[in-house]
Amino acid sequence: MLRIRRRTGTRIAPPRRRTALVAGLTGLALVLAGCGGGGDGKASGGSTETTGVTITVALASDPPPKAALDAFTKQTGITVNWVNLDWDSLQNKISAAATANTYFADATNVDWSRVGQLGKLGWYFPMEDYVDTAAMEADVPQLASFKSDGHVVGIPYDASIMVTTVNTEMFQKAGVNPAPATMDEYTNALRTIKSKGIVQYPLNIPFAAAEGLSTYWYEATNAFGGSVLDKDGKPQFSTPDTAGYKAAQWMVDALKSGLVPPGNINVTDSQGQQTLMAKGVVASTFSDYSGTVGTLYGIKESSSVVGKVKYIKTPGVSGPAANLSNPDGIGIPEKAKYPNAAAKFIEWFTATEQQADFSGVNGPDKTMPGYPLPSHLSAVKLMTAKGNLIGGADLEPMLEGSKPVFEGGAPSWYPKFSNAVYTNLHAAATGSMSVEQAMKAISDTANQLASGS
Repeated sequence: MLRIRRRTGTRIAPPRRRTALVAGLTGLALVLAGCGGGGDGKASGGSTETTGVTITVALASDPPPKAALDAFTKQTGITVNWVNLDWDSLQNKISAAATANTYFADATNVDWSRVGQLGKLGWYFPMEDYVDTAAMEADVPQLASFKSDGHVVGIPYDASIMVTTVNTEMFQKAGVNPAPATMDEYTNALRTIKSKGIVQYPLNIPFAAAEGLSTYWYEATNAFGGSVLDKDGKPQFSTPDTAGYKAAQWMVDALKSGLVPPGNINVTDSQGQQTLMAKGVVASTFSDYSGTVGTLYGIKESSSVVGKVKYIKTPGVSGPAANLSNPDGIGIPEKAKYPNAAAKFIEWFTATEQQADFSGVNGPDKTMPGYPLPSHLSAVKLMTAKGNLIGGADLEPMLEGSKPVFEGGAPSWYPKFSNAVYTNLHAAATGSMSVEQAMKAISDTANQLASGS
């Protein structure tokens, strides 16, 4: 069974992401970046040895089974020292080591939202200098989310996409299509569910001022047929006729019209999943996370809607929209002691065969605790064929057709931008500002950041 790892005490699915910490470090990092060396694919003082060495791997995750790591050591002569830190602490240590120009680990987490920042600062080696990234592209669709200025900063080791989930029983009781294809059909279905008294508030939107609100808006913007930023980081949501503006208006209107519970003004994404969607309080989450059906909504201990919630193709303007990616990756810091050995580990760790093992396809003894959806399509297909992935037949094509949140990759100033997004959208939801004012404030922030001011 697919599981989603927990990075914080309340985390069921990725609350993409904790930007306050990163925002505080970004300014210091940019000032000190000149001390950090280049990003030329060569080990700045690091050893090229790949046998008889010990590498440190730091991720916000429990390690693979000991037997798997032992097998890797026997095969390569490389011993792995696994460090498991919560996401915030991990990013803190990565930034602190890079700005101080010191060693922290040989391979670490590379989050999709930090790719632009890490690429600009030159903190990580280009992965194409160490592994055949070109050969991965067809089978790893989310590799595109890890490119910055033509270089691959990290290799995705899991797959996460924003998806729409619905309680099919509630939709059917209301006599509406449980798989609406357009935003109009979806919204009208929610209104019918409410008017017929199936549930009082059918839609879950996490309006708390946190990263989950930002990513929800990104997916809604995509559904309305547009993008948030262009390839140069310029805002694409300033006027009422743009997709981002329409998405924000739709979200705020849903709250004000009673489709969303009033209490959601302070609800985060993971709280909404656990206390609303999993408990049958709402009928749908428009921007949910892949894996929740099998890891939360389908678990009797945590859910009262077992067997009732399904993934559907995300509604769009005239038909289903693509799903946006928000995966985790792994890369090699520029100060790694053994970059070549780290590259061998990354090749092994992200290989289709290992991902199938980690996902439980070949038995519980080979399963990696909390391992989410594999990044390789071939591994997902294998899981689906063997019945190991709940909703796999729905998720597989969504993953294959997924695309990055930002056309030009996450900008280096993403943490500050996201902070502006969720702060102003939250304010619009509370009524302290209008949607027009919120969009202008976010747009002004994006323009300032993109211009370097």
